[in-house]
Amino acid sequence: MKVHKVKAAVNPGTDYEEIYPPARKLYKQIKAKTKRQPYIRAAYFNKEKVFIELFWIHLNQKNRKERNQRLKYYACGIELLRSTRQLPTTKRNPNSSNELLHRFAGVAVNGELFYIQIKENTRNKRKDLMSIFPA
Repeated sequence: MKVHKVKAAVNPGTDYEEIYPPARKLYKQIKAKTKRQPYIRAAYFNKEKVFIELFWIHLNQKNRKERNQRLKYYACGIELLRSTRQLPTTKRNPNSSNELLHRFAGVAVNGELFYIQIKENTRNKRKDLMSIFPA
């Protein structure tokens, strides 16, 4: 798997109250650009929309420590989604036969490896950002 280098830095905070506001601010900026569901245009998918609402639903199912780790990489993950053209690791979802899971790898400015995972419905071609997490 090839790794894409991003220019965004990992959020340096350690506490949830330090990490959450910048990530949510970035999300609100993206959400303000559309009247409907917030999305990012992904370079790998030929500038098709990748909806990002599912990430926040998935994030709220995690415990507080896990949320902190994932929110640190939010800005990096959004930039990776926008700019990478590297080939991801793709596999079928074992829980649902009509879904593909694409996993992209990225390296932040400080050299930390992280991944983003995109869920694609093969019937209607809808793509959702599922998760951003460190290696």
